[in-house]
Amino acid sequence: MKEPIAFDDAADLLDADHKAVKTMFMEYTALCEDGAPAAVKRVLAQRICLALLVHAQIEEEIFYPQVREATGDEVLIDEAMQEHAEAKAVIARIQAMKGSDAKLDAAVKQLDALIEQHVLEEREQIFLNARQAALDLRGMTRQLLKRQQDLKEKFGAIPTLEAA
Repeated sequence: MKEPIAFDDAADLLDADHKAVKTMFMEYTALCEDGAPAAVKRVLAQRICLALLVHAQIEEEIFYPQVREATGDEVLIDEAMQEHAEAKAVIARIQAMKGSDAKLDAAVKQLDALIEQHVLEEREQIFLNARQAALDLRGMTRQLLKRQQDLKEKFGAIPTLEAA
């Protein structure tokens, strides 16, 4: 028997990722306000980046192609892919920075703004269109979860704040 899935459908799973990343961005902001050590902020920035890379990859490999096929909406999916590319460019900059780099806070803030805008558009347009299309979003959830787990294993351990 298959294990129960804690998500209503694929969009619900992806939105849970959005919420988890938003929480990490809020934690990062709090660390900045509290004057936390650069090493602690660096670890959290790396966690944010890895979570976003995994999320983007499962969307690009599984979710977006199926939504594109079911809805025929090329423009919306192309725009989402472009937003992913912009976020990945900022992620690459963050990952290349040293822990004490003064530009880290600004880059994380920029990434937060990019992701916030992307999530808003995804919720209001892509998820809505996907739910209205002839698409098995419930069945897709297992595919997304499996690939998400594979990618997390591939990327290795996501840094924890205790490691800082």
